[in-house]
Amino acid sequence: MIRSITEQDREFFLAAADEFYHSNAVEKPLPMEKLTAVFDEMMRSDIFLEGFILEYEGESAGYCVTSKAFQTEAGGITLWIEDIYIKEPYRGKGLGKELFAFLYKCFDGRVKRYRLEAEPDNKPAMGLYLKNGFRVLEYTQLVKDV
Repeated sequence: MIRSITEQDREFFLAAADEFYHSNAVEKPLPMEKLTAVFDEMMRSDIFLEGFILEYEGESAGYCVTSKAFQTEAGGITLWIEDIYIKEPYRGKGLGKELFAFLYKCFDGRVKRYRLEAEPDNKPAMGLYLKNGFRVLEYTQLVKDV
């Protein structure tokens, strides 16, 4: 089951996000203050961020964070899938496939593009994304943190 994140999920989200941002699926760890800011923004409004909890047999098994942006190339709203994290014991149980079906249904007609980033060496994640209709963009992304 997939459901919207609530204040009662704070402890689970912060622990799971900390695990995710200390894994090889991301460029570098994030400090807890940034993860807390993400959670607080999800609780404040769904304008910028929305969060979802993935459950398996009644247990919190993972989470997903999405954000929205208008993108010229899409000609409309792009749903950025910021984070997908499924805890180790729950991987390979179809939760990723279920998540994408949920997102596609939830945002049908509201977005023009779905977008995410992945470490190319993360073969299980890349396989999941490609099976769910994503394609690799040949862009080099540049960022400047302030």
